[in-house]
Amino acid sequence: MSIEIILGDNAAVLPTFADASFDLIYIDPPFNTGKAQTRTQMKTTSDVEGDRNGFHGRRYRSVKLGTRSYGDSFDDYLAFLEPRLEEAHRLLSPSGSFFLHLDFREVHYAKVLCDQIFGRSSFINEIIWSYDYGGRTQRRWSPKHDNLLWYAKNPKKYTYRFEDIDRIPYMAPELVGPEKAARGKTPTDCWWNTIVSPSGKEKTGYPTQKPLAILERIVRVHSNPGDRLLDFFAGSGTFGEAAAKHGRKVVLVDQSAEAVEVMQKRLRGYVGEGNSGSPLPE
Repeated sequence: MSIEIILGDNAAVLPTFADASFDLIYIDPPFNTGKAQTRTQMKTTSDVEGDRNGFHGRRYRSVKLGTRSYGDSFDDYLAFLEPRLEEAHRLLSPSGSFFLHLDFREVHYAKVLCDQIFGRSSFINEIIWSYDYGGRTQRRWSPKHDNLLWYAKNPKKYTYRFEDIDRIPYMAPELVGPEKAARGKTPTDCWWNTIVSPSGKEKTGYPTQKPLAILERIVRVHSNPGDRLLDFFAGSGTFGEAAAKHGRKVVLVDQSAEAVEVMQKRLRGYVGEGNSGSPLPE
């Protein structure tokens, strides 16, 4: 297992990698929301003179740790995405898979573009990640899902480790019997999983951080131990942690120095003896 973190523009970094050098590529690019994506990281401490109430009437004080932000607006989003998707196709191994993580704003246009680059026959699944958190709008159905497009370099030969799929509970266990109920069932193409809790241990404070459980499922099922993985919009490094936890090699690329700092701190615990491929500087 090795972890490599690269600070740089992925448009310049990707051409330096050899053809077919990655077995799984996942990217979570900007969604083109038309606004800045900002997250403020907070810490609460017990304080009788604090600014908020907790359980049993206890008082807490909120302390602002810092704010991270990036612009998320593109005049021609597909022109931004296209050369990067072409590089992803070039970099995939013959049995490799590519995952593109977007939402309703651009996913339909991006699928047409991916069909052109990878081939329509290489499209395997659209996965819907659904969550139920945050406010509701009174003007339309509240958007509470993201879209993941899965393409295989070769639609007749790709990695899909069915035995490593995590199981979920049956909604009506009494109808399937105790043995099946105890084993659980495999998920479909609709994945229910909460977002990263704003106050949970998993939160890094980096904008648009995705849940580790979602990316662990992708890593376990769509790659083999020892495979080399790539995320070139690496952000907070969630994909890197999922890869490291399950014995995969991973390369993470991001042009934000803040993102690299977050990843270095987050992944340092996975760097140990025998991990000679990991340059994680102090």
